[in-house]
Amino acid sequence: MTAAELFTDELLARINAAGVAGGGGVPVSGLRYDSREVTEGCVYFALAGLHADGHRFIDQAVASGAAVIVHQNDIPVYNKDVFYVRARDSRFAMSAVADAFYRSPSKRLTVIGVTGTEGKSTTVYLIFQLLRLMGKKAGFISTVQYSEDGAERWNTEHQTTPEAPLVHGRLARMLENGCRYAVLEASSHGLSPRTNRLGDVLFDAGVMTNVTHEHLEFHGSWEQYRNDKANLFRALDANVKSGGVEPFGVVNADDPSAAYFSGCTGRKTYSHSVKGSAGADLAVTALDSLPGGSVYDVSGRDGGVFHIEDRLPGAFNAGNVLASLLCVSRLLGKPLAELCPLVPELKPVRGRMTAVCGWQPFEVMVDYAHTPSSFETVFPPLRERRDRQGGRIIALFGSAGERDTRKRALQGAVAARYSDMIFLCDEDPRGEAPAAILEEIAAGIFSLPPGECFPRQGFIRGQNLFLIPDRPAAIRAAFASAKAGDTVLLLGKGHENSIIYSDHAMKYDEIAEAEKALDELGFR
Repeated sequence: MTAAELFTDELLARINAAGVAGGGGVPVSGLRYDSREVTEGCVYFALAGLHADGHRFIDQAVASGAAVIVHQNDIPVYNKDVFYVRARDSRFAMSAVADAFYRSPSKRLTVIGVTGTEGKSTTVYLIFQLLRLMGKKAGFISTVQYSEDGAERWNTEHQTTPEAPLVHGRLARMLENGCRYAVLEASSHGLSPRTNRLGDVLFDAGVMTNVTHEHLEFHGSWEQYRNDKANLFRALDANVKSGGVEPFGVVNADDPSAAYFSGCTGRKTYSHSVKGSAGADLAVTALDSLPGGSVYDVSGRDGGVFHIEDRLPGAFNAGNVLASLLCVSRLLGKPLAELCPLVPELKPVRGRMTAVCGWQPFEVMVDYAHTPSSFETVFPPLRERRDRQGGRIIALFGSAGERDTRKRALQGAVAARYSDMIFLCDEDPRGEAPAAILEEIAAGIFSLPPGECFPRQGFIRGQNLFLIPDRPAAIRAAFASAKAGDTVLLLGKGHENSIIYSDHAMKYDEIAEAEKALDELGFR
């Protein structure tokens, strides 16, 4: 669908010029899709949501001063003082209107999109930091934070990619604040035509971190999930900006889908590899992972050799660093030799392998890992380190409600292969019964024969497996079980600021909760 198919030329012209709407000459003051946020002169989009239909709140929006109503369903009453537009899909329509209302900010910025199952937020943040270290004004939007003016602010929503009005509004404010670059975390939801959140953003660079198992409750299949993510690379071909950087892609050569993403665009793509894949533009040849970061040697396809030291816990972050270096090198036309010395200055994302420190004799790490593949990334290096130094791994995690249910047993099975003790607890149960979710994870743990579990006797409830829905209580139980030299790994919440239940969202900060628990135990 095109904008022309969705709207009258009159409406687009009025909104594009921030002109007037309706017979009353009311200025268009903003775009809203939540009727509770409508103010005088707004355009209100009636969206057919999962739990509520926005068409039910049109009268409320009109009463609050909405000047334009964009709807897709029949409505019984029309107000003569309001301008109505019927779209085939109100949510899809929102993107074109938002782009027009904010005067197409992505046309005047160099926009980098980062997609993948894991590593998106970190890679977005690293690219942003590298651009800033190179003296460039940049903004970013990620799951964790965003910046429109150099100041970093917390993302209080649970949406990785916000709805289109918020995306284009933030891009516009980046421009107003003098930014030339914008780095966006491009989720599969945001890239899907079903939401069209990023449908009218012009991308100059696309970065793919990896593609594994996630969000099948939305996409229906892994193939559709990957196809929607690849829309980022297809979008590169639609970029017709004059001047600026020639659009390009960056792919992870270690991922089986790298060729698929490269094949989705006619633009040049560059590749990186932590496993030393032949033919990669940037490949690790030796790597040593330490508790506070990693040290690695990298070779370039052009023959260059680089020594890199990062301050990002977790060997997997080397791939995020390489992707960021390749991207910024191509954006700025700068040699990698000039960028690599900046890597030690890069900060990690809060809630991504974040150490919680006190006087406790055991290690506490907080990470956002919440998929089987991210578990496969996080657990092995920790298991190797604990086997080398002594001590146990105590894992604490859950699985989100009203999301892909097939991953729950897989999460349990992966954790069982590497952990000595497991505590299962809430992680946004939403409308599902919390205990039922934990039982599905436990089924995956019990599916492994004892010989495949790390504790060779297997897992036994009340001995090394505990189902405690209340997350704060589970954390305290895990800490009480920890001994000197152990690692307690708190997974799934990371940076998030709430736990969502069926009838309320409980304010929650995993790092602060861990610190509080340590304090209660006398370790801070």
